[in-house]
Amino acid sequence: MKKSLIAAALAVFSLAAQSEVTVRDAWARGTMPTQRVTGVFMEVTSSEDAAVVSVASPAAGLAEIHAMKTENGVMKMRPLPRLDLPAGKPVKLAPRGAHVMLMDLRGQLKPGDALPIVLKVEGKNGRTQAIEVRARVIDLAAPAPTGSNR
Repeated sequence: MKKSLIAAALAVFSLAAQSEVTVRDAWARGTMPTQRVTGVFMEVTSSEDAAVVSVASPAAGLAEIHAMKTENGVMKMRPLPRLDLPAGKPVKLAPRGAHVMLMDLRGQLKPGDALPIVLKVEGKNGRTQAIEVRARVIDLAAPAPTGSNR
């Protein structure tokens, strides 16, 4: 009985030590049959300072966090080693900004699909947690959904 109480207390403490991370409005555009890359967009909020340190999806051979930056009038994309999540402040991943980049797609993404993604989030205490996301796939030609940063 005593061991059970200690185990339960440790489990509760462990949960309390992790920041609460919420993801809203996750979406991606559908792809053409031969298209091998796409971006995924969403809004991520953490209750404490944290960072997205990696991303993965079974739909892609490689997933990275990317940022867009204009250099000498040319828009360039580059991978980020981490995406900081300031406590309580929503961070938008949007077209022409920071986003999840899926490469080496394993198949076509079609409107209506639910695209699985896992964000690995590291808290300021060094603990990591996996945040499972289902991004809604929209038509390739559709405008960005309402509420997202176009």
